[in-house]
Amino acid sequence: MLFQSELASNFRLTVSRENHIFRRSGSPRSLRNSEMAPPILSLVLPSETGRVLSIQSHTVQGYVGNKSAVFPLQLLGYDVDPINSVQFSNHTGKLLLLHSNRYPTFKGQVLNGQQLWELIEGLQENDLLYYTHLLTGYIGSVSFLSTVLEVVNKLLSVNPKLKYVCDPVMGDEGKLYVPPELVSVYREKVVPVASMLTPNQFEAELLTNLRIESEKDGREACNILHAAGPPMVVLTSININGNLFLIGSHQKEKGLSPEQFKIVIPKIPAYFTGTGDLTTALLLGWSNKYPDNLDKAAELAVSSLQALLQRTIKDYKSAGHDPKSSSLEIRLIQSQNDIRNPEIKFRAERYT
Repeated sequence: MLFQSELASNFRLTVSRENHIFRRSGSPRSLRNSEMAPPILSLVLPSETGRVLSIQSHTVQGYVGNKSAVFPLQLLGYDVDPINSVQFSNHTGKLLLLHSNRYPTFKGQVLNGQQLWELIEGLQENDLLYYTHLLTGYIGSVSFLSTVLEVVNKLLSVNPKLKYVCDPVMGDEGKLYVPPELVSVYREKVVPVASMLTPNQFEAELLTNLRIESEKDGREACNILHAAGPPMVVLTSININGNLFLIGSHQKEKGLSPEQFKIVIPKIPAYFTGTGDLTTALLLGWSNKYPDNLDKAAELAVSSLQALLQRTIKDYKSAGHDPKSSSLEIRLIQSQNDIRNPEIKFRAERYT
């Protein structure tokens, strides 16, 4: 594979220069020590699909953030290195302001921007910063998001072909659940450097200052976002007159009209945690396998997700729980076959 040989070549070039490079401590690297150390196999023999750095939240129990994204990407063949922006015992309910939260409390830690950068420095000092993709999800502060932007620049300096897939998690159903000042940072600084953007309807409205009340509005929002930066935009959920859609748009070259499509999504009378994180991970995974066919990637992602949600509903009912009564933890592990080899049941319809 081209990517595999390119990445291995890049790593060999780094190693060949080791006796000319100095660590931050000032001590020269020993070529002899480098030869004795075992190779980093994810660099020397990389996955045929890619190597992903995923900066997202983490819960011990349940599947949100990295817990919802890492395993599916691994199933699709990616090497994934997670950085947990927060580590909590369970989901906080912060993203569930309009829905019943099953957990009355949570405990845990929050990573700050300085701590994130220390991790990046550690990777850099060990020549581990070559990634094909960066994936980000929920970020709760301007300072942390600003550090993420520094990470983007750092990764691009190592691999100019890096793809940055951003889920701009800010709110839903007209309600913000991040500080308001994050909106302008996403709009002015993050959107221009993203390769793929996956907002929901409310987030797309915040980023474009456009009220989305029709499919035409959704397509126009995609055009506005293309003009700002990302060649791929997927509005992951749009509710128009009670009908739920995904709208995707791929501008393959600047200045050209994008290829746009929709997928009709069935409404399920339940609320799930982690579905947005999973959707973005699946879109990353499949779009990289089908780089010129975003609608195919979206069909696979939606079909996987819907199969997982149906299994989740079925299992809660089997346990005697009313799925409508509270937020539901998704059945990720039990749905791994649907993630790896989804049966396409939801087809994209191209706009003309």
